[in-house]
Amino acid sequence: MILEQIKLDNTKAIKEKNTSARAILSILMNKALLEDVKKREKGEVVTDVDMVAILQKTVKELTDEMENYKKVNNASQVEEIEKQIEIVKSYLPKMLSVEEIMAIIEPMEDKSIPTVMKKFKSEYAGKVDMKDVQVALKNFN
Repeated sequence: MILEQIKLDNTKAIKEKNTSARAILSILMNKALLEDVKKREKGEVVTDVDMVAILQKTVKELTDEMENYKKVNNASQVEEIEKQIEIVKSYLPKMLSVEEIMAIIEPMEDKSIPTVMKKFKSEYAGKVDMKDVQVALKNFN
């Protein structure tokens, strides 16, 4: 499970005194803990799909933060955030390419947008960017 690997890597970062990794891993664990609290209220547990969503959101937040530091020419912070983005991305599963998505859509009888989107959301959650699914769908229509 992704969360377990993050916890192990956090312990390793503490031992190695890697402050950059330690900072971002702590943030990820806190976000996972908040998600766990929300899920427990519903009687559910945090899954890898939830963790992928947290990781993707964190990458977006870090990218936005990095852009702001670029605007004020703070190169050291930009470099630090780039390292953190790489750490977060290392936990993300390999995403399906547009070609792979098209290969999945091709044999489907019903290629309507709602049907295809539903299939990808249920069967490929966390492994596909829904924007790529839309691009692939446009090639069929």
